[in-house]
Order: sequence, then C-alpha cells, then structure tokens
Amino acid sequence: MKSDLCDNENGSNMQETNLERITVNPQQMGGLPCIRGLRVPVATVLRMLASGMSEQEILADYPDLQLEDIRECLRFAAASAMERELVMPRTA
Repeated sequence: MKSDLCDNENGSNMQETNLERITVNPQQMGGLPCIRGLRVPVATVLRMLASGMSEQEILADYPDLQLEDIRECLRFAAASAMERELVMPRTA
C-alpha cells in the first residue's frame, strides 16, 4: 500500500504535505524552520531523534513541545529529503 506522503513519478508530494506546525520567521532563530513559532528549531529535534532519544525524553526536555510536533519534524525531514528545493512560507 502506498502512503499519501510517498513520492510519485513526477517527484515528491511536498505540495500536499501539510506542515502547519513548522514556522519560518526571518526575525527568529535566523530564519530556521522552527516548531509552532517557538525557539525550537526542527533540526534540534531531528538531531535528538538521530542520537537515539525517545519522543518521551524529548518531551521531558522540552515541555512546550507536543508529540505531534516531533512527528511533524519527521514529516518535514522526509519531505525535504525528497525536494531539490524546499520552499517554506514565511510567517510574521
């Protein structure tokens, strides 16, 4: 069974990937993609996951985060790995 988030013959399905929890603000964290306007970069969460931290450990270290934030970071990483150019809308 093929997931809706899988790539298709024309490339990826990034346009259809809903990333409402990922924000980009040039005035915050140097414009890095962050989680819900918090000063928590997506890359920080991804590095913690890559180092072997569990979702529960991350949530304990960052109490402002929610489980869905972590999962959206993974969707962002998967979608961006499929893109040659990743366009993120800028938020205030």
